[in-house]
Amino acid sequence: MKYCSRECKKVSQIKQMLGKIGFASSLPAGDVGSGLTQPLEREGKMPELATLVNPKDQHFALVRLYMALKKMNLKSFVLCFSICTAQQKILYKQIDTTKLFMQVYAPKFLDSSKSYPAMVFFFGGGWSSGDKTQFINHAMYFSQRGIICFLVDYRTKNKNHTTPFESLKDAKTAIRFIRKNATDYRVDTSKIIASGGSSGGQLAAATALIDACAESNDDLSISCIPNALVLFNPVIDNGPGGYGYEKIGEAYRFFSPLHNIKKGSPPTIIFLGTNDKHIPIETAEYYKKVMEKVGSKCELRLYEGQGHGFFNHKNLEYFKKTINETDKFLISLGYLKEEPIVTIE
Repeated sequence: MKYCSRECKKVSQIKQMLGKIGFASSLPAGDVGSGLTQPLEREGKMPELATLVNPKDQHFALVRLYMALKKMNLKSFVLCFSICTAQQKILYKQIDTTKLFMQVYAPKFLDSSKSYPAMVFFFGGGWSSGDKTQFINHAMYFSQRGIICFLVDYRTKNKNHTTPFESLKDAKTAIRFIRKNATDYRVDTSKIIASGGSSGGQLAAATALIDACAESNDDLSISCIPNALVLFNPVIDNGPGGYGYEKIGEAYRFFSPLHNIKKGSPPTIIFLGTNDKHIPIETAEYYKKVMEKVGSKCELRLYEGQGHGFFNHKNLEYFKKTINETDKFLISLGYLKEEPIVTIE
């Protein structure tokens, strides 16, 4: 996936230089040279940067690299995407021998004096399967727009032999972890966005609306409630006749977002295809109606003829459409500005 017009002409030289200052180990194999790049043009020989130290903070190292390259006679220069975003794999929770991680995608140059919105993504898979990389392309885009993105792993039935309730406990722990460590990641705790698709959308909504399902050792003084929700075909009705009722039974009263909407619910946008086999249009429309009844903003975007999962990157047309609508929604909340403009190609 590209987010600009042309490939970098000198990527191999940049990669070599990064290795000399200790960045090679932080870059995913095969990513350098693809993605967010523009031409790198100059005259003369590219100097070696071995004199640069290897800072512990990767963000500051990138700033130093940028300044060093800027001193060359460059006509234009942008590092490829995998370099532009600082990627970190963070352990946020451990239950017995099970370790849960989140992947962090940050804007390429963070101002240490500022804090930034955060977007927390939960993958779909019916609380039974799935992988946190589902939303990697969303994280790539929004990190370039100035949002610190977190791709969260959580327990699932197939991998951990757990129920949807454990999945929700993990989702809540993840947001509490981000709030608790907001200073470390430069997160603005008044602008935390929870997002997800299908059952991941249910988890995102449930962190905001469900009081139950807190992990026993979570610090409940730290809120797990996000400030906004971006939901991609979320299974928001888990009651009788809704999705997942057979897995949770009568506990839906304390699990289903649709049945727990209340005053103060975060502003929400929902994306849904009209041919979704899991979520009737009427369910989403009713959710919107109840949200507005309690005084909360809820936007619903319907896509004619589209089925479940239509928003994923493999369906590039609707990936772009839903990304653009999300962008507009976050601008309306004051979480984003019009610039920088990031083009998806």
